[in-house]
Amino acid sequence: MKQTIEIRKSVYIALMAVLICVCSWITIPFMVPFTMQTFAVFCSLLILGGKRGTAAIGLYLFMGLIGLPVFSGFRGGIAHLIGPTGGYLIGFLFSGIIYTLWEPLLSGRKMLRWIVLALSQIVCYLIGTLWFITIYGRQNISYSFLSALSLCVLPFIIPDCIKMVLAVILCNRIKKYVDL
Repeated sequence: MKQTIEIRKSVYIALMAVLICVCSWITIPFMVPFTMQTFAVFCSLLILGGKRGTAAIGLYLFMGLIGLPVFSGFRGGIAHLIGPTGGYLIGFLFSGIIYTLWEPLLSGRKMLRWIVLALSQIVCYLIGTLWFITIYGRQNISYSFLSALSLCVLPFIIPDCIKMVLAVILCNRIKKYVDL
């Protein structure tokens, strides 16, 4: 029985990693195109919880690291992870860690759940932006923190907020069918 439960948990982690992959390929055309990847990261954390959701994010990153085309634009490989936008991908992992650390306080506190999701996204933005500045700085291209934010974060705030709302609404309905 215990082995069956562990297998089920592993399958859910793998399924959420695949959902992140699929959502990274879905591009929504806008002034600045964006993917549904963040939506899937939020769903992983909301449905599986912090530890398993973070494991799904880690599995997704590992698949991309070894070269599977799981990142946006059907790309993969270490070059994409260490490139200018790789910090945002790595930031997803830190988002999961933030969510995991706060999770014990979230039971029944809907507003706090929203705040923690937003905080986890802010951490992702921060890590990604600092990474972006560092990578370009090594190429003697200078970006101030504010200019990097205006280029890499500001266009995505509203779409990411919409994805967060959609994830919370969907996951509240789906979670009761997930047997963990």
